[in-house]
Amino acid sequence: MALIRRIDVYRVELPLHEGSYKWSGGNSVAVFDSTVVAIHTDAGITGYGEVCPLGPAYLPAYAAGARTGIAEIGPHLIGLDATGLAVVNGCMDAALRGHPYVKSALDLACWDILGKVAGLPVATLLGGRFGESFALYRAISQEAPQQMAEKVALYRAQGYTKFQLKVGGDPDTDIGRIHAAAAQLQRGDVLIADANTGWTQHQALRVADAVRDVDVYIEQPCASYRECLVVRRHTNRPFILDELVDSVDMLVEAAGDHAMDVINLKLSKVGGLTKARQIRDLAVSLGIALTIEETWGGDIITAAIAHLAHSTPPAYLFSATDFNSYVTVSNAAGAPPRHAGRLAASTEPGLGIIPRWEILGEPVLHVA
Repeated sequence: MALIRRIDVYRVELPLHEGSYKWSGGNSVAVFDSTVVAIHTDAGITGYGEVCPLGPAYLPAYAAGARTGIAEIGPHLIGLDATGLAVVNGCMDAALRGHPYVKSALDLACWDILGKVAGLPVATLLGGRFGESFALYRAISQEAPQQMAEKVALYRAQGYTKFQLKVGGDPDTDIGRIHAAAAQLQRGDVLIADANTGWTQHQALRVADAVRDVDVYIEQPCASYRECLVVRRHTNRPFILDELVDSVDMLVEAAGDHAMDVINLKLSKVGGLTKARQIRDLAVSLGIALTIEETWGGDIITAAIAHLAHSTPPAYLFSATDFNSYVTVSNAAGAPPRHAGRLAASTEPGLGIIPRWEILGEPVLHVA
């Protein structure tokens, strides 16, 4: 057992190498506001987690809300066994209805503790490690068509073969973006047009028809499930759902409707690794591929993504992402670095990371 005695919360700013990140609706972020938690136990073992919303206008989540929610939930966790993941998650759900992103960093920290207590990497606890590494995708921020096409060549030189274009704006411009990027593809490359819910139904249908002969995946074209399902049923392109898939129930409904070929599984969207593993395992059982990712984050988030991705059967791991290569600040040592467009989870116990205290500074919140 490892009883929770104290929770410390830190705030870290994560600037971007490329200056800003732009997606549909004119949204952009230049500096991400990340929350890191440290859960201290009576066994002398501390676990670490992280959550970093993609600004306040992407999902129903925002950075200050994560810290406020942790202050609400934290007192209910004191005295619980951090290795009892089902009990911890049940307690969090009872203490605060909804708000899964608030619970995600706490859940990650408990997995880190469980791994350290067991002397095993989290990937082993999640089902085992498949292969030596796995492929990453690179998100291409929304720009003019030719600029985005040039990024395909730039990122391919860094080893990437999977490219996610941020579209979801003016349909004619987006059609140009997709065609320009597709012209840069080489054999084995994968192109995804991610609208991030940015098109209306009629706009999405126009774009899907205009690219019906392009080797491209259509990702989350519209905000509602009904609209996405209409588009899905009118296109011959492979289809990805992201923002809408936030629970086991939603996955079951969408699978029953044959609404997608791939889902994007963001850890904080569902509340952390515990529930993400449930959704991952169900998707694999249903024959649906996954991209393992997050809204954003640094080294701790990247480590957690790596453990879930590395424990996913390769036939169903569509892709994953490494947020620590996008940002200029490292908040932990030991997180997996990208090598030639691929990533490998740590083989150390737990998540395998050590916080950089000079970056985290002093806690902004203590719960004891």
